[in-house]
Amino acid sequence: MNKKEIFKLAKGFRGRAKNCIRIARERVEKALQYSYRDRRNKKRDMRSLWIERINAGTRQHGVNYGNFIHGLKKENIQLNRKVLSEISMHEPYSLKALVDISRSAFPGNKNVVFPPRKAEGSINA
Repeated sequence: MNKKEIFKLAKGFRGRAKNCIRIARERVEKALQYSYRDRRNKKRDMRSLWIERINAGTRQHGVNYGNFIHGLKKENIQLNRKVLSEISMHEPYSLKALVDISRSAFPGNKNVVFPPRKAEGSINA
């Protein structure tokens, strides 16, 4: 890259990294490495966030994430994790229907014990 392109990419950097060519070249090169790496990490982070959201939604209905996904695969329901995440956040009744379908498809989902609920208004002394 020539000097003009380096300074254009170094715009906004702090100190001499924005106006001294030798330092700017190093900082721009490192910034490009970070951006390359983090474009891949962003995909990884988003996938894990979707999985956390799906897991939280399905556990409310007594099924863990792995069994839920396995049941959907057996029923040939091809919704990706991004869509399932959105459903679990914004459409709880649709997620409940999917959990019921998954539970019927996979025998591991049937013998689920729901955690005991605390009775509202009762006082435990």
